[in-house]
Amino acid sequence: MPPPIYQSAVFVAVMWGVFLLDLILPGSFLHYGLVPRTARGLPGIALMPFLHANYAHLLSNTIPIAILLALTLSTRPQAWASVIAIMLCSGALLWCFGRPANHVGASGLVFGLTTFLIIVGVREKQFLSLGVAVAVGLIFGGSLLSGIIPSFGSNVSWDGHLCGAIAGVVVGIATTERAESFL
Repeated sequence: MPPPIYQSAVFVAVMWGVFLLDLILPGSFLHYGLVPRTARGLPGIALMPFLHANYAHLLSNTIPIAILLALTLSTRPQAWASVIAIMLCSGALLWCFGRPANHVGASGLVFGLTTFLIIVGVREKQFLSLGVAVAVGLIFGGSLLSGIIPSFGSNVSWDGHLCGAIAGVVVGIATTERAESFL
């Protein structure tokens, strides 16, 4: 298996590749986004992280995804299973409870990976996982808190962020055992 940094780079390259194909090909891939409680929106549960509305949207997700995926892949056993579980859980929650809009972008996964890494560190209480949790909390904690606050009338999917954060907590709890003491 390639090193985690390369795996993370491939994921980001796929995001960029989909965006560039969407620019080149006729039509728009955005109609494959997640539209809550509709049959049309079901593919968006899996596809949403690879679809971005514009260059700024894609750029704003690129660095966080690259960092959080690299951290997850380099510190967690069966990391891809956790990443996929976060994506699907986040998308399913958003499909069930989200605002009626076309949700696209990888920010739900960003919020999911952020809470996942924090929960894992707190539950395991090992030096590496706790160190990663602290670093992620310091780097992404402000965005985490501000990103889940409802922002009505904006194009920001705060509900997608919230569903991603919840999915990260659920997957973090489901994939770790709680340590009784630090060491």
